[in-house]
Amino acid sequence: MRYIALLENLTGAIAKDCVLEPEGNRIIFVIRPGDMGLAIGKNGVNIERARKVIGRNVEIVEHADSPEEFLKNILAPAKVRGIKITKNSEGNTVAQVTVDPKDKGIAIGRNGRNIAKTRLLMKRHFDISNVVIL
Repeated sequence: MRYIALLENLTGAIAKDCVLEPEGNRIIFVIRPGDMGLAIGKNGVNIERARKVIGRNVEIVEHADSPEEFLKNILAPAKVRGIKITKNSEGNTVAQVTVDPKDKGIAIGRNGRNIAKTRLLMKRHFDISNVVIL
């Protein structure tokens, strides 16, 4: 709650969720749709100020009402070609995301950081238990 209030005071953007990653030394904010410009600020000044005050890497994801749009927002700037959400034999919901081949590295991230963030946020917001990059 403290980090959400701090982000809102520093940027003017409304945060819906905040995830702390102690091992990655980063904090991920999910903000209200349309507030991305406010959160980043002109030339990234707001996000940089938040990073300095919090003392961690700060990542911002714009929330969306549909799981497909939210996945696209999380994986940006990777170009998403298609999303297929299905239930597997155990009854778990799985999202299969097809990305442009040259953007696959961006979608997965170094040491799998981006895909781990994607799985975590999709589980928290849409109860999708796994995300697979194709």
